[in-house]
Amino acid sequence: MENTYELVVGLEVHAELSTKTKIFCSCSTEFGAEPNTQICPVCTAMPGALPVLNEKVVEYAVKAGLATNCTISKNSKNDRKNYFYPDTPKSYQISQFDKPLCENGYIEIEDDFGNPKKVRILRIHIEEDAAKLNHNEYTGGTLVDLNRSGVPLIEIVSEPDIRSSAEADRYLKKLKSILQYIDVSDCKMEEGSFRADVNVSIHKKDEPFGTRCEMKNMSSFKSIQRAIDYEKSRQINEVEHGNTIVQETLRWDDFEGKTFQMRDKEDAEDYRYFPEPDLVAIKLSDDYIENIRNSLPEMPESRKKRYIEELGLSEKDANFLTSSKAYSDIFEEAGNICKNYKAVCNWLNSDIARILNEKELEPEKIPFSAEYLAKLVELIDKGTISSSIGKKVLDELFENPRDPKSIIEEKGWIQISDENSIKNVVLKILEENQQSVSDYKAGKDRALGFLVGQAMKETKGKANPKMLNEIFLNELKK
Repeated sequence: MENTYELVVGLEVHAELSTKTKIFCSCSTEFGAEPNTQICPVCTAMPGALPVLNEKVVEYAVKAGLATNCTISKNSKNDRKNYFYPDTPKSYQISQFDKPLCENGYIEIEDDFGNPKKVRILRIHIEEDAAKLNHNEYTGGTLVDLNRSGVPLIEIVSEPDIRSSAEADRYLKKLKSILQYIDVSDCKMEEGSFRADVNVSIHKKDEPFGTRCEMKNMSSFKSIQRAIDYEKSRQINEVEHGNTIVQETLRWDDFEGKTFQMRDKEDAEDYRYFPEPDLVAIKLSDDYIENIRNSLPEMPESRKKRYIEELGLSEKDANFLTSSKAYSDIFEEAGNICKNYKAVCNWLNSDIARILNEKELEPEKIPFSAEYLAKLVELIDKGTISSSIGKKVLDELFENPRDPKSIIEEKGWIQISDENSIKNVVLKILEENQQSVSDYKAGKDRALGFLVGQAMKETKGKANPKMLNEIFLNELKK
């Protein structure tokens, strides 16, 4: 049944900009301050207080537009978006309506079959964030923290080009990576600085798009994928039972794995947009736009190409590294120190990625420096420790970051490379495992792996693997 329907997804991403002050006043944007300590008459909407546009907000928005292949408007304006909600002290939000700063861009991703695909970007506009409501489940009351009121946002609105939850995931991760590369947002999802409104509809192919439903303020890639898949199934089930999909705003409950209705979905006319009378139009010169274009750093696609052509990495490895600015930066810095880029890539792509996944951490949360990763690679390359000990050192780096050399000295993990010591271990293992010796001599090569494993166990992983294999082979040939 589901195969007869096509999923249609559009995403509205809100990214908090990394400016030091708010969009229309000089209050700090620092996260985590005590409630209502970073406020002033402007961001609390006191009568007579007037907004002044932060020029850095415009610069960062233009940067984002250029990095996502948008056309930059040289003549845009701010508008009032009118609605009442307790987290909006003015009862309207200063945003942009018909003249956004950036329009008609795109981001390239892969579709579900590995083919290149462009997801079009309708617009990127600037706006102010709302305050934060803190609900008390026990008393039933709600308190308002105005620290976030007036924090600058860009809203990046995609066209409905996404056809699966996996494509949505790739698009969001690519967009997050781009914003981090150009350093306009830290995109810390756990702090709400990168979140998405997810619009989902279904239709049968060659028929008009269906009615869309929106899930608001989602800030977890996994939750977004689950919510899209659930909503697709829910809407198909509704249609198949003869019901009509109603345009509405939904809340995703991650614990229940379901969506619940919040309110009817608003349209643009419901917000009664009109030009913000307290702010002048935003007019940009060609020189201003070109200066920002020339200041853009090396982007993910360029880095990917360089990693393949200059460093000899596979396309798969290059894709992985450039998927995150944090991965790419630590890779370049560590590789430049130890000169073994392939080994650094392998550590990032395997054990480090695995540990981050287990701990549910983003790459930005890697707790140790590129220098420590480079030292770990150097210790293995010099034969000071084995790769198996290296994994233990990595665990220590995640738990208590410090110099890898100090770790192996504290733990007594320095590799045994004395030939006589290793030979004594080999002879002991051969003596204790006569059946495996017979198996090897009978042509069962896997027996050698077992014997080496026993020797590594005996030495607690500290024996030099290369020397161990050589001595085993010499003894077995006798």
